[in-house]
Amino acid sequence: MSVKVFIDGSSGTTGLRIADRLAARPDIELLSISAEGRKDVNERAKVINSADLAFLCLPDAASKEVMPLLRPDVKVLDTSTAFRTDTAWDYGFPELKGQKEKIKNSYRVAVPGCYASGFISIARPLVELGLAPADYPFSCTGISGYSGGGKKMIAEYESADRPAHSKLDAPKSYGLGLAHKHLPEMQKISGLTHTPAFVPVVCDYYSGMQVLVPLDLKLAGTSAEAVAAGIAEYYKEGATISVHALNEPLPENGLYSNALSGSDRMELYMTVNAAGDQMMLVSLFDNLGKGSSGAAIQCMNLMLGMDETEGLE
Repeated sequence: MSVKVFIDGSSGTTGLRIADRLAARPDIELLSISAEGRKDVNERAKVINSADLAFLCLPDAASKEVMPLLRPDVKVLDTSTAFRTDTAWDYGFPELKGQKEKIKNSYRVAVPGCYASGFISIARPLVELGLAPADYPFSCTGISGYSGGGKKMIAEYESADRPAHSKLDAPKSYGLGLAHKHLPEMQKISGLTHTPAFVPVVCDYYSGMQVLVPLDLKLAGTSAEAVAAGIAEYYKEGATISVHALNEPLPENGLYSNALSGSDRMELYMTVNAAGDQMMLVSLFDNLGKGSSGAAIQCMNLMLGMDETEGLE
């Protein structure tokens, strides 16, 4: 017997990718709505209420608008920033301690932001395991392909009218006011007392992401060996996360941000300098995979009692 699933907002980047993945699954019946109905919140709510589970792939305001109209027993996965720090919602990162069971039993799950996923995968275990204090001055840099900017940015980068040599050829830093929309979840889910300093960078490639977190070992009061052992143990049963050994030789002497494009996996790398007082921790994944649609489907599988990695790449 198939499960009825509706994607509210299936024309966006995340919604389209989820729809494509689920269309190939015989255990899923995708519900549809007319073009006119998509513009009517009551019609959207009617279809959601006829489903077993719904994805909300919408702007924050549209997600907040429809939620009061939904039955409490309809399982909902929201991909916006609307509910990621809401205590009534569970955070959709199954590999975090205790989170998988919460997601399995939840009716309201907020899918993490892409940059936030990379940062939290590093900062959360550091703080949770006592390898860094909650008031450690965390900072990070995130590098993403342009698909993370949605349809408008994709169209800009892929335009036939784009000049042969233009500003789009070069990486662009943004969010320099240090108020990126992922910061609230980055702080809360990692258990930090202060907001981390975060700078995102978009580059001229379609998809893939890496988030780099430096760690001053003396300031954190720990050692590289303790960090490496702690993180490896933390994720040893992670369904989609693998941890590389400390100072493992890097492919091509570095990490390309699109190395996991098309994958739903996340790989963590850790390096330490010769003096043993500075580390670099890197989370490598696809902003469209573990950073959005892959994470959403992983959570859906858990909420519906299916194999956690069913349909993942």
